[in-house]
Amino acid sequence: MPRSARDLSIADFTYDLPDERIARHPVARREEARQLVYRDGKITEGIFRDLPERLPAGTLLIGNRTRVIHARLHFPIGEGKRPVEIFCLDPLQPVEYAMSLGAQTQVQWKCLIGGNRRWKSGVADLEVEVNGQQITLTAERGKQRGNSFDVYFSWTPEGELTFGEVLAAAGSIPLPPYLGRQTEAADQDRYQTVFAKTEGSVAAPTAGLHFTPETLAALQKRGIDWEEVTLHVGAGTFKPVSSPTLGGHEMHREYFEINLPLVDRICQQLAAGKPIVCVGTTSLRCVESLFYVANGADQPDGFNTHIGQWAAEEADFPEKTALARLECLRDLMVLSGNHELNGYTSILLSPASDIRIADGLITNFHQPNSTLLLLVAAFVGDDWKRIYDYALENDFRFLSYGDSSLLWKR
Repeated sequence: MPRSARDLSIADFTYDLPDERIARHPVARREEARQLVYRDGKITEGIFRDLPERLPAGTLLIGNRTRVIHARLHFPIGEGKRPVEIFCLDPLQPVEYAMSLGAQTQVQWKCLIGGNRRWKSGVADLEVEVNGQQITLTAERGKQRGNSFDVYFSWTPEGELTFGEVLAAAGSIPLPPYLGRQTEAADQDRYQTVFAKTEGSVAAPTAGLHFTPETLAALQKRGIDWEEVTLHVGAGTFKPVSSPTLGGHEMHREYFEINLPLVDRICQQLAAGKPIVCVGTTSLRCVESLFYVANGADQPDGFNTHIGQWAAEEADFPEKTALARLECLRDLMVLSGNHELNGYTSILLSPASDIRIADGLITNFHQPNSTLLLLVAAFVGDDWKRIYDYALENDFRFLSYGDSSLLWKR
């Protein structure tokens, strides 16, 4: 195994995924999805609804409370009124998700524009009804930044509706491109987790799609605790690695929020030596980023809330255990009075880096040549090949609407 993630060859993390194995729609009932279980080198399987019985009492589950926004908008442009697609990625002004979605005046977002050659300049208008009220949503194209654009959104009448309300009425849920179909009415519910609360994602944290209120109640009855992080999933999660090695791949950046009670709860779990299981790769990236949030050195307030791609192998502080590092973070938050932190993480987790905090991962089956598959390999090593071979040979359903797996760290 190369010492640096930069030297990892993406050719070692690919497999043949037949098109018919991609789940185009979810199973009829969320909890009826199948679940592959990997532990101590052994593979078994069952149904997701039995998850509470598979987890030891005292386990801490951590899910992602993010909610998918209606990020895909279609504006008619030109004489033929052929629409261009504006795909909202991240807020630029106001930069905070909650403030931007709650704004009642003009906002600025980083967007992808499909058909941008037909929209060279000027504004585009879209008529939409919101809560029985007819409004006009206006988009003005701004500066191009690489493959994205600044887009200014305003709406009339102004000052009565938030941008989030307008977006919910004017836009649509952005399904992953590999599903190869348009959004359907059922996706409005099924492409959200039952615990989704904080709007901001353009893709669902799909490992959580199998949970139901009944599952969560059964977990509580079993003595399994539930906590939540916020990490807004970006479109970059679908970006395959196209370079021969990871050193040539630019990892996507995603916004996260953490609070003091969560950090304290993780410290308690680590101190007790009890398992921590992350629901999804997004929750895992957020939780593992906590190890690097407290650097206590070159940041004025003692926090590093912008975690870089290579943080897992370039940490510039003396080696500490996960518990010691998170206790440091907890103490800094208490002393500073800053009980809620937000930032961005681009952390890349691979077999060349350590998983510091989590013991288990609940996740779906991911695309070949993806950083998500590398993250799985960070948990189970080369056994990811056995796991995926088993899933293919035994008719498991793949990708966002597919089946589940429960992976324990080797």
